[in-house]
Amino acid sequence: MSNDDKHIREFAYQIWESEGRPQGQEARHWEMAHKLAQAQALAPSKTPPKSKAAKPAAEKKPRAPRKPASS
Repeated sequence: MSNDDKHIREFAYQIWESEGRPQGQEARHWEMAHKLAQAQALAPSKTPPKSKAAKPAAEKKPRAPRKPASS
């Protein structure tokens, strides 16, 4: 079994469980899982590639002094 089939099987199982474990829906769950696996494979990764240049730190504005709390 390929890694793709394992991912599809896991997705199908999650769908089956989320729907209350209905009987007779295997083909529909497998198709939904297949579409999810394809979308996941085509989606860009969540972490952008690291840039080689360091980003400058944002300048902080000085804060106004806080007034003491009244009693």
